[in-house]
Amino acid sequence: MIIFRYLTREILLTMAAVAGVLLLVIMGSRFIRYFSNAAEGELPVSILGTLMLFHLPGFLELILPLAFFLGILLAYGQLYLNSEITVLVACGTSPNRLLRVSLVSATIVAILVGLCSFWLTPAGALHNAVMLEEQRSQLDFTALVPGRFQDVGSGRTVYTQDFTDSQTRMQEVFISERQRRRDGTPDSLVTRAGSGYQTVDDETGSRFLVLADGERYSVEPGRYEAERLSFETYAVRLSQGGDRPELDAPEYATTASLLGDDSLPARAQLQWRLSLPLMVFILTLMAMPLSRVNPRQGRFAKLLPAIFLHIAYLSLLLAAMDAIGRGSLSATVGLWPIHAAFLALGLGMMAHAQHKGMSG
Repeated sequence: MIIFRYLTREILLTMAAVAGVLLLVIMGSRFIRYFSNAAEGELPVSILGTLMLFHLPGFLELILPLAFFLGILLAYGQLYLNSEITVLVACGTSPNRLLRVSLVSATIVAILVGLCSFWLTPAGALHNAVMLEEQRSQLDFTALVPGRFQDVGSGRTVYTQDFTDSQTRMQEVFISERQRRRDGTPDSLVTRAGSGYQTVDDETGSRFLVLADGERYSVEPGRYEAERLSFETYAVRLSQGGDRPELDAPEYATTASLLGDDSLPARAQLQWRLSLPLMVFILTLMAMPLSRVNPRQGRFAKLLPAIFLHIAYLSLLLAAMDAIGRGSLSATVGLWPIHAAFLALGLGMMAHAQHKGMSG
């Protein structure tokens, strides 16, 4: 029992350290992207924390298998360098017992990965998609900062002096945009209005900025004249309705609903969710022989081959899932041949390591 606790602690502590580093890198990259969108006025800063929180399960379901794989590799590698594994084997601890200890830890990690892949990740992805869609179509301008020129995409820059009516109406609006005429010549448009508000067409889903009491100027470079249009009401389309995400996509569906869905994308998504916990056990079989090092090699000697092995495993699963969704790979065959191949590889590596240990 003491040996079991010691080995489990070493594996899980190393896994936690690796997972923390990987999570910091991945979340940092995603946060920078969201922060850039917020700086451009596409997102309000107030929802960044919520977006990152609901992205966390999706990151963990991919990070934890790799972190556990590297955790076994580094933890056992250090034990081999310190000759602790040699002492344990000499005292009657067989390689099969070490494997059983590792599989108990793998079961804990697989349960965590399963919770993420079956439940938390699709729920979090759906929450973020709904939040971004509501933010895109809501009738306010929380992403705009009064008194600041902001690029809102499509070559359009917007400025507003202030907000009134609970952030739903802008005062003193200025819009600068670049367009092309029918003959292809560039055209600079400048619009000024006393007020403006946002609305969404219920039929098309397109979003419009409705301006009131203003003028619109059309200026062509190289010309000494401009066109001026005065208006009481003028609508500027900001986005097409087709830009909306498909909230009924399989990646947002619950696992229970996928079980009753026979479509190819749904079956591909279900097999992917099942694959992640299964991957933990297969990676454990491959990590055990890879962790066996001698003092001259160092504990990081097999780190690079192990990472390439994991990348190949994950890449094949992703490629097969995409092929199933497109219909170019049978859903009956699915992802299982890939798991079987890496399972056979892991068992072969285990047998080779044990044979080498007995002959040594």
